[in-house]
Amino acid sequence: MHAQIILFDGFDPLDVIAPYEVLYAGGTASGGAVSVELVSAEGPREVVSGTGGLVLRATAALDPARAGLILVPGASGRVGEPGEVPDHDAGAGEWQQDEFIPVLLGRTLTTGLPALLKAARDNPEVTLGAVCGGSLVLAMAGLLEGRYATTHHMGLDMLDATGVHAVSARVVDDGDLITAAGVTSGLDLGLYLLERMVGPRIAHAVEELFAHERRGTVWRPEGPVPAGL
Repeated sequence: MHAQIILFDGFDPLDVIAPYEVLYAGGTASGGAVSVELVSAEGPREVVSGTGGLVLRATAALDPARAGLILVPGASGRVGEPGEVPDHDAGAGEWQQDEFIPVLLGRTLTTGLPALLKAARDNPEVTLGAVCGGSLVLAMAGLLEGRYATTHHMGLDMLDATGVHAVSARVVDDGDLITAAGVTSGLDLGLYLLERMVGPRIAHAVEELFAHERRGTVWRPEGPVPAGL
């Protein structure tokens, strides 16, 4: 399995680094069955995160034709007070420190990323993944209507409003779409991906190495619907 983890201006570093480290360790443990790289829609470049200006380098352009996993992170920035909204011209120009998270996520729609993600979505050899607000990036691009997905608990209503079946779970597996909730859930997503795509022995070995036990039941649209809870 080859994993491409996307960087965009204002991304949340932990959304990227948590699954990156898990998948990289899985590659080591499996003798190279997993590979992972950081990519961007624009190609190799330094990409500024939304956390203190921390920079990571994308080493390649996102390739939607390449089989494997494509993972979209969320953004890091201001949540805002209840009722607080950005200025009418927010989102114009280049990334700035402490911007609103919805502005950062929405700005991805003005780049080449949505077209690349659509091509990836339409590729039967690609599994799409997302951590936190990455689900909203996919949803705002019109790629998740009618699908089951999760995101950070503060964004579930917004996700639902885009026509997604929003699920309050830590990890949601909807076949070729696997999403995770808040930022630390990227660890759980990475471990689940290893279990599903490489095997439970590799996932367990990485879990022990990282001293992190995966949390929660992975939600799937299967089985009877719960009643009376």
